Amino acid sequence: MKQLVLDIRLDAPPSLDNFIAEANRPAVTALGEAAVRSGLHVYLWGSTGSGKTHLLRATASAAEASGRPAQYLRAADSEEFTAPPGAVQTVDDVQNLTESGQVGLFNAFNRAGVAGHTLILSGSAAPLGLQLREDLRTRIGQCLIFHLQPLDDVARAAIIASQATRRGLRLEESVVSYLLRYGRRDLPSLLSVLDALDAASLEHKRPITLPLLRQIMQAGLDI
Repeated sequence: MKQLVLDIRLDAPPSLDNFIAEANRPAVTALGEAAVRSGLHVYLWGSTGSGKTHLLRATASAAEASGRPAQYLRAADSEEFTAPPGAVQTVDDVQNLTESGQVGLFNAFNRAGVAGHTLILSGSAAPLGLQLREDLRTRIGQCLIFHLQPLDDVARAAIIASQATRRGLRLEESVVSYLLRYGRRDLPSLLSVLDALDAASLEHKRPITLPLLRQIMQAGLDI
């Protein structure tokens, strides 16, 4: 049976422990090591919603917890990548780097060995598919590379059911099936609907059923 990490309330800060690992367990393990080990650079790529931002922020938090300086940066907003010695630098969505940002990240790779830095990067494509300068693509290609796999419906359903159980809710299978068929499929949206169902169940003193879901949709709930 697949291992799922289920402490994933929307208000919980990103951590390596509350990422739904599934097929991405090797990436999570490598990031845990990179958080405490200088020079172990990692590149994550995958589609929107696959968890790249969560993992970069989580790795920065893990590094800080271990006593290392850390920073989370969005590539589109960054051009120079300076950091204290021994720092973990995470750079999200490298495909959005400006020309000067590409130079800055290339220079960060050059400084990393002497400064004891660790670079954790994310992007929308494998290194060969990135529209970046060739020398930078080559450096990214030398990182540990992981293609993040999105959740499937079986995992989504298991997570929703587990979250309901964790809150003491009884959730009919028809509700989960309806959400996965007609609702937005990213996990934050699904969990926000569960929050709304939880509140409606308490307000109306009714179990969470498909009629209750349809009732609150008629009242304005957007799934």
